[in-house]
Amino acid sequence: MGSLRRDSRVTPGQSALCGGLAGLLGRSLTAPLEVVKVLAQVGSRHAEGGFVQSFPRLYRAEGGKAFWKGNGAACARLLPSSALQLCAYRRFLMFFMDNLGQVSQWQAIIAGSLAGMVAAVVTYPADVIETRLIVQNTLEPSYRGILHAFCSIYYQEGFLALYKGVSLTMLGAIPFSVGSFLIYINLDKIWQEPSVRFTPFQNFINGCLAAGVAQTFSFPFETVKRKMQIQSRIFPHCGGTDVHFTGIVDCFQYTVKTKGVMGLWSGLTANLLKIVPYFGLMFSTFEFCKRICLYRNGYIVSPLSYQLTPGVDQSLHPQELKELKRCLRRGNFEPRKSILKN
Repeated sequence: MGSLRRDSRVTPGQSALCGGLAGLLGRSLTAPLEVVKVLAQVGSRHAEGGFVQSFPRLYRAEGGKAFWKGNGAACARLLPSSALQLCAYRRFLMFFMDNLGQVSQWQAIIAGSLAGMVAAVVTYPADVIETRLIVQNTLEPSYRGILHAFCSIYYQEGFLALYKGVSLTMLGAIPFSVGSFLIYINLDKIWQEPSVRFTPFQNFINGCLAAGVAQTFSFPFETVKRKMQIQSRIFPHCGGTDVHFTGIVDCFQYTVKTKGVMGLWSGLTANLLKIVPYFGLMFSTFEFCKRICLYRNGYIVSPLSYQLTPGVDQSLHPQELKELKRCLRRGNFEPRKSILKN
C-alpha cells in the first residue's frame, strides 16, 4: 500500500522549483546521450557506425554544439510537463484512494502512467519540435529555433503535423506500466527485505532499475514515434529517416523488414546509459535545493546538512513557523496557541 506524501516543511512552490531545477540540470547534462539516441532511432547517417562511433562522427560533421541540439525545446517542455504530470497524478491518485487514504502499488503505477500520458499529449508539439531540431543539420538548419520550428510546421504541414505519432505515446504506456509493475512487485525478493526498510540509496537503485526495464519494454513504440515525427515532404530528405512509410503499422513492418527486429531498439544503449546519471543528477540536485529551502524556512541549521534547528517543531508548516517566530519576537504568546490548535 502507499499514500500521497510530501514534505510539509517545503511549500508547493518551493517543491515545484526544486523539481524544475533538478530536471533542467539532469536533462541538460545528459543531452549528448539523448541526441545520439534520437539519431539512432530515426536511422541518421551519424549513427551508422554504432553507439561509440556516433559521437566522433557527429562532432566532425557539426561540431560540439550539435550534442545539445533540441535541448532548449526539451527544457521548455519540462516545466509545464512536470507540473501537468504532478497535478494529474494527484487527481488520479485521489480517484484510486480508499477511505483510509491508501492506494495499492499497482494503482499508483497506473495513476503515474495515466498522468504521464496526459502530460505527454498536452506538451506533444514540443516533443515534435525537439526531435526536428535534433535531426536537422546545425550547419544548414531548416529551423532557426523553437518558435520558428513551431510556425514552420504549423503553416507548412498543418496543425496535425504537431501531433504525428501521438497515439504511440499512449500505446507505449501499456508496456511501460507492465515493466514498472514487474520490478516493483519483486523488490522485496531482490533486496531480501520489506520495502518499508529501503534506504534512499536502495530507492534510487529501484527507480533506475524500474526505468530501465520499463523503457526497454516500451522502446519500440518510441522508435516508431520518432520516425513518424520527422517524416515530412517539407523537411529535407523526408527527415532523413532510414525507412519510408505510410503509417504506424507500415513503419513497424518496414523497420523490421529492413533493419531486423532489433532495429526497433536502435538507440537503446544510449538510453540505458542515460538513466543513472540523469536520475542521479535529478536526485542530488533536488535534495540540495530542498535543503536550501529548509534552511531558508528555518528547519535546519545549514543547507550543507540535514541537522535540525534546535527548538523548532518540525511538524509546523512554513507559514505557521514564520508566524510563531514573529509572535515570539514580539513577546506575544497568544497567537501561538491558535496555531497549535490548528
